[in-house]
Amino acid sequence: MKSSYITPTVTIFDEKGRIDVEQNLRVYDFIKPHVSGFVVMGSTGEFFSLNMESSRQLIKACGGFAKGDMKVYAGASRLDVNESVELANCAHEQGLDGVMIISPYYFPLGDEAIFDFYSTIASQTPAKIFIYNFPERTGYSVSPEVCLRLADKYPNIIGMKDTIPDTAHTAQVINTVKRQIPHFEVYAGYDNNFAHTVLSGGNGCIGGLSNIVPEFFASWMRAFSNSDLVAVGQHQRAVDRLMAVYGVNAPFIPTFKKALQLKGVIQSDRCSSPFNTLNAVQTQQLQDILTAADSYK
Repeated sequence: MKSSYITPTVTIFDEKGRIDVEQNLRVYDFIKPHVSGFVVMGSTGEFFSLNMESSRQLIKACGGFAKGDMKVYAGASRLDVNESVELANCAHEQGLDGVMIISPYYFPLGDEAIFDFYSTIASQTPAKIFIYNFPERTGYSVSPEVCLRLADKYPNIIGMKDTIPDTAHTAQVINTVKRQIPHFEVYAGYDNNFAHTVLSGGNGCIGGLSNIVPEFFASWMRAFSNSDLVAVGQHQRAVDRLMAVYGVNAPFIPTFKKALQLKGVIQSDRCSSPFNTLNAVQTQQLQDILTAADSYK
């Protein structure tokens, strides 16, 4: 059974808070042998704190990355729809495989407003687009019916990242959209929903834990390729334990960066303001989880 795991990568900053291109490339190289692809400037990548100049800088860095067989995407999530179009076009020009765009946040929106938002972008860019559904942040969910309307009208709207704890909505998107448009890709947004999404007929997961233990997810994908349901179940139980990483600090982004620092992948674990780095107690808690994770591989 085919499956894909895409990493929503962290964004690495230097000591002055600027994009550190070299360290970001180290992250991409670290995950490259293990996952199906990556997306920069998702929620894990702190898109909400990056200005347009920094966003374009990251996109250009990705454009020059030797990705091999990987898929590389960029977030183009902006409340100004014209800026979303600009970033989507920039990603397309740099040769990226597509963009991921969250639905507008702050005010809950109805179906027609959501449809109009994505229509405006899709009609002004050739870039392939993933709808990013994250109701915990937007206050509402993009319905399967809206997804179907968008994918049916705009061939460049090719999939959805469904970041929602309840797998029922993801299954509804699969049943509603993929049944009529088989090439529409559906990804879970939580690592522990990977197997359920694949078994339901979806494509996989765009999950943050693959930043720090990408080899674990490579092993999980192999279990699916080998139709080894025993191993699939073992990985599920392991990831359920690994989800403790998200509880070390709120938000979890500093935890991911500290983990990469502990592994020697990056030097700086700086985050954008107002996020703080982990304290000594949290760092030890994280280290304990990572040590236990070695037995999951």
